Amino acid sequence: MKRIVLRGALALAIALAAALPGLQAQPKPKSEAELEALKAMFGALTADARIAACENVLTKFSDTEFKAVALYFEAASYDQKKDYEHTVVFGERTLEADPKHFQAMLLLAGTIAQHTKEFDLDREEKLAQVEKYAHGALDLLKDAPKPNANLTDDQWAAAKKDFASQAHAALGMGAMARKKWDVAESEFKTSIEVADRPDPSTMVRLGKSYSEDGKYDEAIAEYDKVMAMPDINVQVKQVAQAERVKSIQKKGAGKPADAAQPADPAPPKPDVPKP
Repeated sequence: MKRIVLRGALALAIALAAALPGLQAQPKPKSEAELEALKAMFGALTADARIAACENVLTKFSDTEFKAVALYFEAASYDQKKDYEHTVVFGERTLEADPKHFQAMLLLAGTIAQHTKEFDLDREEKLAQVEKYAHGALDLLKDAPKPNANLTDDQWAAAKKDFASQAHAALGMGAMARKKWDVAESEFKTSIEVADRPDPSTMVRLGKSYSEDGKYDEAIAEYDKVMAMPDINVQVKQVAQAERVKSIQKKGAGKPADAAQPADPAPPKPDVPKP
C-alpha cells in the first residue's frame, strides 16, 4: 500500500510541477529561487534526493506556501526508505501545516497499521490513530476538489477510488492486529472493490484473513487471483505462494483428523459362565 501512496503523490507532483507558473488555486512560489527549489523537489528521483530537496525548501523558504507539500513529500520519502519513525513525524507535521491533508492521513493510517502488532502494549492507542486518520481521509475525500486543474475528471475520480481503497486497507490491517477476522475481511473486500486498481498486497491480506478465519477455499482462491495478475511484484507473488501452501496444508489437516476417528467399537463378547 505504501508504494501506491508514494506513487500517487509523485504523479500529482509531476503534474503540479508542470503547472507551477500558472496555478489557478493557491499556493504559488514567491520567487524564482523558490520555483527552482520546488522543481528540484518535484523532480527528485530517489528518496534521499527528495528528502534533501524538501529540507532545502523548508529551510530556505520558511514562508513557502508549499510547506505542507514539502513535509508530505518528506514523509512519503521516509516511508519509501522504510523509516517508520520519521514517516510518522513528518506525516504529523504535514497535518499541523494542513489539517485537511488527506494524503498524509492515509500515509499515517497505513504506516501505523502495518507497524501495530497483536501484543503491542500501545496497540489500542495506535489503532485509534489508524481509525481516526482513515475515517478522516474518507470524510474529506467525499467533497475533495481536484488538486490540479490539469487532471481530468476521470483521472481524479480514479485517484479518489484508490485513496478510499487505501483507507479501507488500513482499517483492515487494524482489524488483523485485533484478530477480528470478519472485520478485516469486510474492510479488505471493500478496499479491493472500490479501487480503480486493486493492490495485490491487500488481496494477500484478504487471503490471510480468510485463512485465519478457517475459510480455506476462499483464501486459496484469493491467492490464485494474486498469482495470476500480470507484472506483479516478485515479493508479493512469493508471499501469496507461501500463504497458499499454508492454507492448503491447514485445509488438509482437517481431513485426516476426521479419518482418524476410531472405528465402531466391536460388540461386547457374551458373558461366558465361569466353570
